[in-house]
Amino acid sequence: MLRSVASLAVFLSAALGAQPALAPRFEVASVKPSSAGPSDPSSGGRTTRGRLTMTNVTLKRCIMGAYGVGPNRIFGGPDWLDSGRFEIFAKAAQPIDDDAVLMTMLRTLLAERFQLRIHRETRLVQAYLLEVASKGPKLRAAETLESATRNAPGLIDATTITMDRFAEVLSRQTDLPVLNRTGLQGAFDLKLQWTPDSAAATDTGPPIFTAIQQQLGLRLRSRKTPVEVLVIDHAEKPSEN
Repeated sequence: MLRSVASLAVFLSAALGAQPALAPRFEVASVKPSSAGPSDPSSGGRTTRGRLTMTNVTLKRCIMGAYGVGPNRIFGGPDWLDSGRFEIFAKAAQPIDDDAVLMTMLRTLLAERFQLRIHRETRLVQAYLLEVASKGPKLRAAETLESATRNAPGLIDATTITMDRFAEVLSRQTDLPVLNRTGLQGAFDLKLQWTPDSAAATDTGPPIFTAIQQQLGLRLRSRKTPVEVLVIDHAEKPSEN
């Protein structure tokens, strides 16, 4: 009898030890439809000390941030993926300075509030490789732990941004996915300005490929390469809270 009880205790202990850890989540989170009008395309996100604020964002924009991919690496999804806009505020139980942890929490939030279900595939596609230019990078090391990115046509203004994250943001401004191949570690403060292809002919700023080399000491090189993409299997509009 004692042997049976001991065996059961060992079995239960092993079973409990095999249980997967709970996905990290925000302590409180609010998701509401955006009040911005259709003529206001601006959107943004900010993280600081365990807080996440996303303004006038689409579900696709949320997925891009949560999974660190550009728009050209997301396939499928509902017809409102690029049109429905939301305001998101979330707060962790304690201060967190690691953006990777906050983005993992955002994945949990999207799964719970948007019922988001995705899977990954590797596809051979044309992409831009982000590399260091021949004369070396022109980047300034980040001066703060707070991460913020402003992304608009012809402008990327970012603080405390990694090259992986910069490649993802850059993908929103190009016709192909952008993959980080710079080998640069750490975070940077940077500002990139260029004339978008759709701008008026009177604009005299450089095109994006020239601007990246002149202002950041980086370059984009087109190449067909295997790229991991996200395929959306299911998503629903969240109830307001």
